[in-house]
Amino acid sequence: MQLKLNTFWLLLIFLTGIFSLLYIWFTLFPGRPGPDVFQYFNQQQVNQGRAYSQVPRLLFTGSFLLQAAFLLWFVFGGRAVALSRWVQQVAGGTIWSYLLFFILLWFILRLIRLPFTLYNSYFWQHRWGFSTQTPGAWWMDYFKGAGLELALSALGVALLFWIMGRWSGTWWLIVATLFSLWLVVQSFLWPVVVSPLFNRFEPAKDPAVVNMVQNLACKAGIPVDQVLVMDASRRTTKANAYFTGLGRTKRIVLYDNLLRDYPLDEVEAVVAHEMAHWRQGHITRGLALGVLGNFIVWGVLFVLLRVTLPPANHYPPYTWAVIVLFLLLVAFAVSPLQNYFSRAMEREADRVAVTLTENVPAAVRLEVNLAAKNLSDVAPPAFIRWFSYTHPPALERIKIIRQAGQELKRGC
Repeated sequence: MQLKLNTFWLLLIFLTGIFSLLYIWFTLFPGRPGPDVFQYFNQQQVNQGRAYSQVPRLLFTGSFLLQAAFLLWFVFGGRAVALSRWVQQVAGGTIWSYLLFFILLWFILRLIRLPFTLYNSYFWQHRWGFSTQTPGAWWMDYFKGAGLELALSALGVALLFWIMGRWSGTWWLIVATLFSLWLVVQSFLWPVVVSPLFNRFEPAKDPAVVNMVQNLACKAGIPVDQVLVMDASRRTTKANAYFTGLGRTKRIVLYDNLLRDYPLDEVEAVVAHEMAHWRQGHITRGLALGVLGNFIVWGVLFVLLRVTLPPANHYPPYTWAVIVLFLLLVAFAVSPLQNYFSRAMEREADRVAVTLTENVPAAVRLEVNLAAKNLSDVAPPAFIRWFSYTHPPALERIKIIRQAGQELKRGC
């Protein structure tokens, strides 16, 4: 038996194929940067940012295309059905046949992604002086992450097929509801259970930093339970900060190299930006959008499986391969929409952060320094920016900050 491509699959493949080709084209031929870029960055910085960004973009696209090509061959070439029959012979018609199929496919896709992941996150970062990890430390992180993913995914797959077998007509609603609950629960658990597996977190000891965060929190009306410093320098020279958690697990986390390499007023600009996300309800809004998208995706998948799989009283193990292919293609195809919402929230956070610090020069200086030190592409092509940027590029953020500063002056 061989599954057949229908119109929906062909449209999805066509859309992701066009996006991939455009992404590769504009990565290789980005065009000339606009003249306004050179108000803040010189030609060398522009060239270095583009050179550093080019390989990760090609690796990202290459990894996606190779996984998609394998899964299309695997699903529609009859190999998934053959493997499904074999695991059922080995494990019977129990949940173990689904788990065995899942584990085998998981290992294959991991092997496909491994060269891309290794070169991008280790060799390429070392080449440009960003990675501080030894090979042993990198592999330790990799296996810890893979083990955690395997355990959680196996549990999820077992639960998924149990639900699909028990409620064949409404399983997608149940799965979407449970997955939405997991999105919320992990916001509580991740910072206190998972993050400590990969990094050490210590309370900030510098009184100037603690007072700065507390003053901003008071001004923003946001209770901050903890100000923590993360040992990010054990992996990278790049600097950042983030707010995490919900309820009692709410905390601000500062990279140790942010405190080490940036002046206090620029650190304040970073913290204010993260606080602005909370003040404007971006965390809750993001979760709500995630839940909505989650229900839409599972609903479409339910319909797609009905027209893709042959009529049967149950879902065979190869159904998992169809689901993985669908999720891979959809995630790639809808990334511009996700990034559109993300960039909108980042713009709003930039504007609100200026009202908290009232320090436009420091915020502008921060954007210039971050872009220069992190070798950001400060003049990305319009398609690359639209398709893959979760944040506005540095030049756009500087313009937003300056405009917010002018509005603040007029308000005063």
